[in-house]
Amino acid sequence: MARPAIRFDRIEDLPGQTRVTWRRTRLAIPLAAVAGIAWPPLILTLLIWPPQNWVPGADIDWRLVLLALGAVAVPAGLMIIRRERDRRGRPGTRLGIVWRFMLYGGLLAAGLQILVALGMVVIGLVASSDVVQGMGATETTLLIYGVAGLPVAILVGVSYALWVGLCAAFIAFVPAPDKVRDRLGLMTDQG
Repeated sequence: MARPAIRFDRIEDLPGQTRVTWRRTRLAIPLAAVAGIAWPPLILTLLIWPPQNWVPGADIDWRLVLLALGAVAVPAGLMIIRRERDRRGRPGTRLGIVWRFMLYGGLLAAGLQILVALGMVVIGLVASSDVVQGMGATETTLLIYGVAGLPVAILVGVSYALWVGLCAAFIAFVPAPDKVRDRLGLMTDQG
């Protein structure tokens, strides 16, 4: 028995291309934010390998820092999406919402990693005893935190943002009703 071929006659038939609108319930956005913050690899590793130090300071676990950044960045990302949709009506599809989160997440991760690398360079320069030692500390710091750390940070940021985008697209949004065309001009205000 032959299976029927999958046909995509309209762009809306492609996966992720259905027009969406905000869910009307008040708990949808906070629920999407909480689900987005709770990135499964992060939560699972915290449960399996608990951090040695829970107190903020010099030796805090990077997973706790990432969780704190997510608690700030996820609601901020949802507010940016809301403002962009109010102004331009975009992103209008689930795929567009996921792509926006991935773009913003990658840029945020890259920017934060660059700030960390520059901060470590300044600390290395201040802590050095002479100019040559400061140059060596700068080179080593940029190689470790800039060259080696930047791709890893972007990979983690985009992965986290993919999860957040999927949570936002499927929890905070529902398919939009089909637009009705005004063929006879009866729906316009004639007053």
